[in-house]
Amino acid sequence: MNLIQTRTVSNQVDEILLERIRDGTYSPGSRIPSESELSEELGVSRATVRTALAKLAANGMILRKQGNGTFVNARIKEASAQFGNLWDLVQLIEGNGYKSSIQLISIERKPATEKEALVLALEPGDELIHFQRVFRADQRAVILADNAIPSTLLREPLDKVDGGLHIRDIFNNYFHQKIAFAITDIRSTLIGADALKHLGGKAERAILQLDVTFYGMNNLPIAYGVNNFDDSVLRLSLVQTWS
Repeated sequence: MNLIQTRTVSNQVDEILLERIRDGTYSPGSRIPSESELSEELGVSRATVRTALAKLAANGMILRKQGNGTFVNARIKEASAQFGNLWDLVQLIEGNGYKSSIQLISIERKPATEKEALVLALEPGDELIHFQRVFRADQRAVILADNAIPSTLLREPLDKVDGGLHIRDIFNNYFHQKIAFAITDIRSTLIGADALKHLGGKAERAILQLDVTFYGMNNLPIAYGVNNFDDSVLRLSLVQTWS
């Protein structure tokens, strides 16, 4: 198998194995090939395979049983998200058993607020590209997502940006950035007027707010997002392994 030279080998191996778990090639509860078998198949070192497996284990995707091999977590389908992909709203919705879709509300240039500037290591007033989108579960609006990205990262004309794409594809296609990791802060809050307008339901009710900071391959912040999450529809359950 040929790997892409512009990306780290361990990240590519991790994504290959993760995709095999997601598409059922490695089904829940099944044993996956050994380090040496994967090393030979993928043409990489055992150390690279070991690093990728360690990441999957930390995210609860696999369980490593000493003397018995490595197995896909049989309970993985019961979780709506893993710690490693909590920011992935599409997977979160589909993990709840719904069909996901994304509706773009707006894309516009705005000056950074003090909070955005602090998170993104910018100066207040620096220009950001703001995306506002609604995520739907079987056509029901369940998440209002606002994302802010420094305009200096934009590599394509703004009017060419397809805001209905997965956030990963937006970064890849229009900002030429790859998400290395994200840090998510979760808290309960009263629904605001904007979220109420797009999500509907009763006013003055509590919803979850997921504040997400995305980091690029150089460990620098590349976007800040605020997601209003209707947990009356979506179940937020996480899987985490303990060593």
